[in-house]
Amino acid sequence: MNSALKWLPLVAAVALAGCARPDGYYHDRNVDYAEARIAPALTLPETRDPQRYRDAMPVPQAAGDFQAADGRFRAPSPQALGAGRAVERDFVERRTIGRDAWLVVGADPGTVWPQLEDFARSRGLGIQASDSSRGVIETGQARLSVRQGLRAGDSEVRCDQGGAPVGACLDALESFFGARSATASASSLAAQRLAGESRLSLAQRGDEWLVEIPLELDRTWAELDHQLRQDFTVEERRELLESDPASHEFLISYMTVTERNRNPLQIVFSADVRQMHQQIRLVLESEGPRQTVLRAVNASERGFSPEDQRELLERVSGLLR
Repeated sequence: MNSALKWLPLVAAVALAGCARPDGYYHDRNVDYAEARIAPALTLPETRDPQRYRDAMPVPQAAGDFQAADGRFRAPSPQALGAGRAVERDFVERRTIGRDAWLVVGADPGTVWPQLEDFARSRGLGIQASDSSRGVIETGQARLSVRQGLRAGDSEVRCDQGGAPVGACLDALESFFGARSATASASSLAAQRLAGESRLSLAQRGDEWLVEIPLELDRTWAELDHQLRQDFTVEERRELLESDPASHEFLISYMTVTERNRNPLQIVFSADVRQMHQQIRLVLESEGPRQTVLRAVNASERGFSPEDQRELLERVSGLLR
């Protein structure tokens, strides 16, 4: 008798033991989602100070309706704690692509703007014009600017002269902001905030899932390149193998959700007795001056289902939020 099959009854018993409920049937979580009802909103007193209250746990808009091809409802898979979130980083960091370079500061533009003005004044750059609505300071030496970064709560700071970045100026700005904290005093810069603008979102086009990003291609590539280098470093789970700024592509090694969720019975009857990772290409494409899409393309002979594609893109897009 095959030694693997000898243990099949035991494997099946263990696999099913955790699925049963006391009353003897398998609990289908899809029913919980389908039968869920919206509770009435909490009403606060009219005398409250509206500045002190906001959503403590805002719920993001879902991409799609979780409707499977067979017409049945499918509960979305929960995401592991920490998955798809950028790792701890410095308050100020450099980004480069080709000859372009800028800084990413871990504070919103309204906080960064007065600090940028302080920098220009303290360095005696001679401010010729200052426009807070556009986040631009013109000086005799260079043009300083700040705008919303790709991720919420981030700002991009530039120092250009004739359209080209000034290295010495960026070095000085990096040291200047590095000595500051994220709790510096804030001022209004409404035109720079993207609270009312669309942000990146997961979308389905036909059978393909992709991420729509309302930002320029090069900015998106530079930020994603940095975040993948920080997060995709887990051997045999998720790794960044190649990064190509010319084609705006990345080659990664990733263990898909289908592979991670293989149960003991599937493993027993499979030629692969251990979980396997596979190679996938992440491709950024421009669809306009301020519109980029991110695709996940299978680069191996292993299966890559729409569910796998969606789960991977959810993780990757989380690095840019």
